[in-house]
Amino acid sequence: MTRSVQDVALSIKRVQSRHHRTLDAALTSLGLSLVQWDALRHLDRNPDASLHDLAQLTFQSDQAFGTLTQRLTDRGLVERVPGPGRAVRLVMTDRGRDALIRAAGVVDGVLAESFAGLTPRQVDQLGELVERLLR
Repeated sequence: MTRSVQDVALSIKRVQSRHHRTLDAALTSLGLSLVQWDALRHLDRNPDASLHDLAQLTFQSDQAFGTLTQRLTDRGLVERVPGPGRAVRLVMTDRGRDALIRAAGVVDGVLAESFAGLTPRQVDQLGELVERLLR
């Protein structure tokens, strides 16, 4: 069966939407939203990133990321620290790191269930194909 590019793109979007809904619901049990978890994850992977860089990594505007940063700061998950020049950087607190560690198991479980219909080799092939599209 030959699928149109539009049909494939819509299927990718549906999988993404399912992941977002399911992850957001599952992370709520930890007191996190999907957006908050994603911000913590990117901060962990990019500790020297600027607020602008983190906004881009999380697909948010600078203004929206600023609001999110304030919520994370208010909850004690991150702290604002001086960066180079006038820049401000974020540092994850112990509480934030604990939240990220606890969330990892939840995220892994949701994604394992989502991809359960594929063999490990098929998951690897899918990853290779998506990475090729992103290059």
